[in-house]
Amino acid sequence: MICRVALADELRAAVRAYLAGRPDASWQDFARDVGIAGLLVPEKHGGAGCGAAEMAAVAEELGRVLSPHPFLQSAVMAASAASACGADELLEALAGGTSAAVVLPGDGSLRLDGDVLTGVVPYAMDGELVLAYAGGALVEAVPTARTQYVTMDESRPLQRLHFDHVPVRRLGDGAAWERVRDLGIAALAAEQVGGAQRCLDMAVSHAKSRHQFGRPIGSFQAIKHKLADLLLLVESARSAAGAAARDWVAAAVAGSYCTEAYLTVAGENIQVHGGIGITWEHPAHRYFKRATSDAQLFGPPHAHRARLAPYVLAPAPHSG
Repeated sequence: MICRVALADELRAAVRAYLAGRPDASWQDFARDVGIAGLLVPEKHGGAGCGAAEMAAVAEELGRVLSPHPFLQSAVMAASAASACGADELLEALAGGTSAAVVLPGDGSLRLDGDVLTGVVPYAMDGELVLAYAGGALVEAVPTARTQYVTMDESRPLQRLHFDHVPVRRLGDGAAWERVRDLGIAALAAEQVGGAQRCLDMAVSHAKSRHQFGRPIGSFQAIKHKLADLLLLVESARSAAGAAARDWVAAAVAGSYCTEAYLTVAGENIQVHGGIGITWEHPAHRYFKRATSDAQLFGPPHAHRARLAPYVLAPAPHSG
């Protein structure tokens, strides 16, 4: 366990340094220089063969700077989907920096007839390749048309995909889609923790430097209490995100809690900053936009709680 934690910390430091030194690096450069594109890909297929701890460390750093890199959809979801069905050639491409988006059941109105895919996906994350769960299978298909959206959160590109009787390449059965979704939720939760921590850091820094009535505003009790509440939210979200990859229950808990925590911290960061917090030049609004868009990515918080309801509210078994 100590070795895994140390590796995750080293990876976190490497990603942070790389993003600081090369903020405009392409996904292919990132894959070549740091290897995060193949983080979850087995070593025999050109990847790093890492696990949930390393995934969370990278995702947190990417969320901290609102990175547009397709780590969530490609390095986590697509790699996990390909691994589950033994698509070795695809795994090697992903590890080399090819990006891919995954369409989950329910994300659109897709119909698979034999080896032909038809339908529309209203909202999908960006990726060179498109992997779709349809008709009980995982397939790779080239969309007939892609429409890029002008989104509120420009750091997370979204697109509309249209498939008009498109031939597919079957990769395997679709039995693993729920696990792929839950790993996506876990990675998103770690991103949300990174963004929330950055918002808290900004709020604390401003509270120390901004003076009113001859004193830093951080010395006022109302600001102290607000920042203490935000710290509790961030640390609780970090705990939830750290366990999110364990199983579907932990993923649903993180999907609900981390989403609401990020929204709250991002909003309160703006409040602590006051007037400057709502200006276009200040980055606070960008984190609030990411928090807002994240809240819809795998469903809103109440959707995650709905998944938990049968588990939480199930009657306790009788003893003896």
